Amino acid sequence: MCRQQGLLPHHIAQWKADFANGGHQAETTKKNPEIKTFKHEIKTLKRELNRKDRALAETAALLVLQKKVHAIWGNEEDDSQ
Repeated sequence: MCRQQGLLPHHIAQWKADFANGGHQAETTKKNPEIKTFKHEIKTLKRELNRKDRALAETAALLVLQKKVHAIWGNEEDDSQ
């Protein structure tokens, strides 16, 4: 049942341990400035990756359209020779 929901047994064991500790470990990780820096870096990298994915998709679409135009009307460079 856990795997159907995307959970693994070690996740449940970690949650049990965190609950038994009263969640103190989770609070200390929030205060750690290194984690805050990593989260900011991850957010920045994700934003940059999304921007590059959109640019790549746009370029691919333009190439497909360019091939279709050349297939329909021919290549102007071929006609001039």
